[in-house]
Amino acid sequence: MTSDPEGLRVPAPQGPSLKARALRLLSLREQSRAELERKLRPHAESPEALQAVLEWLAAKDLQSEARTVEWVVHQRAAKLGTTRVRDEMRQRGLAPEDMAEALETLRQTEYERARQVWQQKFGTVADSPQAHARQVRFLASRGFAPEVIRRVVQDRDDA
Repeated sequence: MTSDPEGLRVPAPQGPSLKARALRLLSLREQSRAELERKLRPHAESPEALQAVLEWLAAKDLQSEARTVEWVVHQRAAKLGTTRVRDEMRQRGLAPEDMAEALETLRQTEYERARQVWQQKFGTVADSPQAHARQVRFLASRGFAPEVIRRVVQDRDDA
């Protein structure tokens, strides 16, 4: 409670409702249910109120695990390998069954994506063992599979 200049007691202003907070978060980017739950928990009056809001969002199709998977793939796949994209989805709390189809598609296109990332960064086959190792480390840090890295840095399309 706070006092106004006339000495009347007025209730302290409360922040936005749980639903408003959730909608604001979803307006910024797609969020998984687990992310929303983690971010909204400190503002919830009770676990039941939080679950009710999360269920309302899902029922109204304002929050969707499938859209979150699509969003992560769209944002990250051009620069990262399947391993890093999978890890990011796991960090967001997405279930393996929600990720399975997208990860399979990423595995099928991994060579092309790795080749494009390598081309943008290096563009030529390494001329020394140190340069070769640097290229391998770079692609590995991006989460590309070892066999794909080997093909890309050796400039081999067969294998």
